Amino acid sequence: KVLRIWKNEDINLDKAFKATLSADVYRIHALPDAGPLVLFRGGGVRTLDVLLEAPQQEIENVISDEVIRWSGAFMEGQQPVLIFTTEKDGDFFVYVQKLKLSSLHKYKLEPQESSKPLCFTAHITNQTVTLLCLYSNDSVYQVLIPLQQDTEEEEEEEVLSKSLVLNFSVPGTVLKGTSLVVLDKDHVAVLGSLAVPGKEPRECLSIWNTKFQTLQTSKELPLGTSGQLWCYEEKFFLIHGKVLTVIMYKCETSSLAAAVGKLKDSQNLDVSAFVNWNTLEDEKLVVSFQSQESVALKAESKMNLRSRRSTVAKVQPETLSVGQLLLNLKDASTYVLETELRQLMSKAPTPDLQATIGCVVTALTDRCKRNPKYYPQNFLLEIVETRDLSYSLCPDLMAVALEKKDMHLLQICLERFPDIPEEIIYACLKAFLSISEAHLQNIDVNLDSVICYIDVEFDNKEVKTEIVENGFSAEMDQEMCDTKIPKESQSGSDVESCPVGLQKAALLNAVLHSAYTETFLLPHLKNLPAEQAILFLRYLYYLYVKCSEKVNTTLPGTRSPTINQIMDWMCLLLDAHFTVMVMLPEAKELLSNLHKFVRAQVRFYSELNKIEGSLRELQRLNHLRESQTYSIEVLEII
Repeated sequence: KVLRIWKNEDINLDKAFKATLSADVYRIHALPDAGPLVLFRGGGVRTLDVLLEAPQQEIENVISDEVIRWSGAFMEGQQPVLIFTTEKDGDFFVYVQKLKLSSLHKYKLEPQESSKPLCFTAHITNQTVTLLCLYSNDSVYQVLIPLQQDTEEEEEEEVLSKSLVLNFSVPGTVLKGTSLVVLDKDHVAVLGSLAVPGKEPRECLSIWNTKFQTLQTSKELPLGTSGQLWCYEEKFFLIHGKVLTVIMYKCETSSLAAAVGKLKDSQNLDVSAFVNWNTLEDEKLVVSFQSQESVALKAESKMNLRSRRSTVAKVQPETLSVGQLLLNLKDASTYVLETELRQLMSKAPTPDLQATIGCVVTALTDRCKRNPKYYPQNFLLEIVETRDLSYSLCPDLMAVALEKKDMHLLQICLERFPDIPEEIIYACLKAFLSISEAHLQNIDVNLDSVICYIDVEFDNKEVKTEIVENGFSAEMDQEMCDTKIPKESQSGSDVESCPVGLQKAALLNAVLHSAYTETFLLPHLKNLPAEQAILFLRYLYYLYVKCSEKVNTTLPGTRSPTINQIMDWMCLLLDAHFTVMVMLPEAKELLSNLHKFVRAQVRFYSELNKIEGSLRELQRLNHLRESQTYSIEVLEII
């Protein structure tokens, strides 16, 4: 019943907006050019904006003693249409709801002897819903449902007849499907288990031609799946082992020649591959640059499929896959390796280009591991800065950069990679805090996030800024602190100047921008040495004070930390080291100043909230006042 909403600027997912609802949610559907639709387990539907206006609003129970098995949302013109199927006592029902017309129609699926539906998928064409049902007898049936034009519910539910579309009949094998998705009007994809007599069942992903009842291609998934399959913009999404795997595909125009594997090679380079299964080989993405010529997978059965061997044999001898090219360059000289890799990345963009670049980076990091003297810093920086990479595409890159103490590359990776593990984030933080300021002076670091608000001369004691804009003054709050701080220490540079240099501050800002989960980061932060933890807390306190000097609590500059990021990291660091810090004399003054400042901020914003409440009350009374009545009202602000 708890609805969570993340915004793009939310880095810490634990801080998401939460709303408690009055009923259990089954699924949330997102539609193009329309707001999200929330389907409740009782069959009620609300748009997300209507639901957020009153989260505790009562949700009607449309279905009685029925359990929702599948749901899908579609756009018919400018009107959203929601379809969901339910089950009760072995009978299956289909509900079609038009939200704008508030119409709901219920249908009953024609019973099938000795088999039942396992999964559903649907699409809408010309005011007709085409519902495809995968049954336990290894067959796919089609149900056509015309979209009703009237807005009233039918008194008697209509029984829907079905027709056989596809039978998974492969000689010598039995395909047990678990998930079904529609690719186009003539092709479907099935995720299931392929059972061969005398062998252990193997999970596989297969694509079928419904027009000619043929298997087009299939791919074994040896690590197993969760049984769920999604399809979006010519990409499959599935859980393979413990990772989310994305597989690109391309459907050809359905023809008899293509269906039986007799499609002749065309000189036209625009002929797309049906499915380029070469992108997965031994769980590594290996890309084949073949000008998008038709490539098919090796057949797993005796059916008439396009032979992968015969197709690959027709590829020009000089055309090599990325895997073959990298293997040939394994022992090449540094100059030859980098030259060939640059040429590889400069090829025309293909659906696998990003994965290719990941393979290139992996090849470079592998050579760095084999040869400690080799480290192409400029080449790696060029790749990371100009290409959209992620940590998962090149997981060894940041480990090598940490080993080589390449702070600039680590900074760029932290700013650009969205999926860095918490262990690596901690390793970068520790490396940044431990490196000396003198060493950082000779390192090229991007200073855009700090140059606008950090003083360049750190030993300047003459400039003193008293922070009063957001309600804090040291003199005003002195009597509220139990610990008396000598005046000499009050004029110290904890708040006035940054405790770290420009370069180190820029590196720490990159850490603050990283996405993380508290549960996984906290155990690593507890291993941070106390001296480094205090230094990091001093810097966070400095940033917090700097933010509070601004009316909009926003630091100037590019990619500067936000006040939410600063507060989240400050709380996380205190959670990890508070018991140690309270016992350290050097942390006593810092914690005392932080305590005073935060308390002053809380008091200041509490006063602002009171003023806001009074202004809201004035606004409410102004709306309630009638033009015929006259009254004198006295408002007292306490």
